[in-house]
Amino acid sequence: MSDDAINHDDGLDEATVAFSTTDRPALSYRVGKLTVSTPDGKRSERTIELPHVRIGSAANNEIAINDPSVSRYHCELRHSNEGFVLRDLGSTNGTVVAGMRVKEAVLQDEVVMQLGRSTLRFTPGKEEHRVDASKEHKFGELVGRSGAMRDIFGILQKVANTDLTVLIQGETGTGKDLVARAIHDASPRSGKPFVVFDAGAVASNLIESELFGHERGAFTGATEQRQGAFELADGGTLFIDEIGELALELQPKLLRALEQREVQRVGGSKRISVDVRVVCATNRALVEEAKKGRFRDDLFFRISVVVLQLPPLRDRPEDIELLIQSFLDKGNPPMTAAADAVSVLSNYDWPGNVRELRNVIETAQAMASSTVLHAKDLLFSHTSDTTNQSDGQMSLAGKTLESIERAAIAQTLAHCGGNRSAAARALGIAPSTLYLKLKKYNIN
Repeated sequence: MSDDAINHDDGLDEATVAFSTTDRPALSYRVGKLTVSTPDGKRSERTIELPHVRIGSAANNEIAINDPSVSRYHCELRHSNEGFVLRDLGSTNGTVVAGMRVKEAVLQDEVVMQLGRSTLRFTPGKEEHRVDASKEHKFGELVGRSGAMRDIFGILQKVANTDLTVLIQGETGTGKDLVARAIHDASPRSGKPFVVFDAGAVASNLIESELFGHERGAFTGATEQRQGAFELADGGTLFIDEIGELALELQPKLLRALEQREVQRVGGSKRISVDVRVVCATNRALVEEAKKGRFRDDLFFRISVVVLQLPPLRDRPEDIELLIQSFLDKGNPPMTAAADAVSVLSNYDWPGNVRELRNVIETAQAMASSTVLHAKDLLFSHTSDTTNQSDGQMSLAGKTLESIERAAIAQTLAHCGGNRSAAARALGIAPSTLYLKLKKYNIN
């Protein structure tokens, strides 16, 4: 056993992450056994079958200890390449190993820990647990038959039922928001709130208030008390999108909230307990951002318990036909794709990934003259060497003005997430005019 603190700056790479789809071997981790003896004389054994467990007196810990001398969120155990990492979470009485109070240590052999008046004996296992690829071609709203997607589905099936923090990485449009929603919907928290906080869409001076809330009079314009995203998500899941955009000065506050499960509103003095499962997403390489000092390595360590690297659509062409039909099935009315349409769509490079494919399908559905989608119905927002523009596949020629208007409205509404007011502003028309046109073209 080594009680030296881990140097994350030197060892920060994807290999330290419990789960990663960047290479197949990372889909495995070692198990261990924990024997807990509490002051009332009770003794229990638990097999640690997850890459990360929290230990404390709060009921929502993976290892809950009935001992008032143990802090609510006392410490955590996490699998890494070096061994099992034991980390104190700012407990009141400390985490004691071999007579020494430690903040962070690597456990490679059997060790006895003291948490308050409770004793824990930890025995690292030698065998590895492998997370197998799913046999399913769907998880929530996600679809795919490729090996990369079935690997992801296998991980999601394993972790959705836990409270493990998940970091989703990938290019814009790969479906990071759908992964977050699928995790929530498949979890025991599905009946509770799913709150989305987009760190890239909020003004920097408002992020702290939006995340943690504020008291009345905390700043100019704070005319009433307001709950932040953490409080609104209490009992459920908080999805922090574009976490790589979060300012450095706010990252310690987020780290504290994640570790202590408490928040403090701007202008307030009271610490408020929250029970939240956190899922994060980014299109940045946070490992590199941390190495360059643009993202705190301790926050990266906290949010990267489970890392999912979503592949771009161009790297999984075998999923395109399945995705096409999935989008067509949701249309009104449902449609099918002709062979010429499937061929064109399968040979496009999709710089906008799955989101672009969905927009192309939705636009084509709005413009198609039958329930069968053909190549002539397709319009692309990007050019590509793999598509042939000379045959009119990307031209408006021959389209009626009504079909073009219907397609523009449908695509704008989809782009605005169904927000009619935002869509009306983007189209340059009054909301009442948009309402009439939605009714005219039977657009839901």
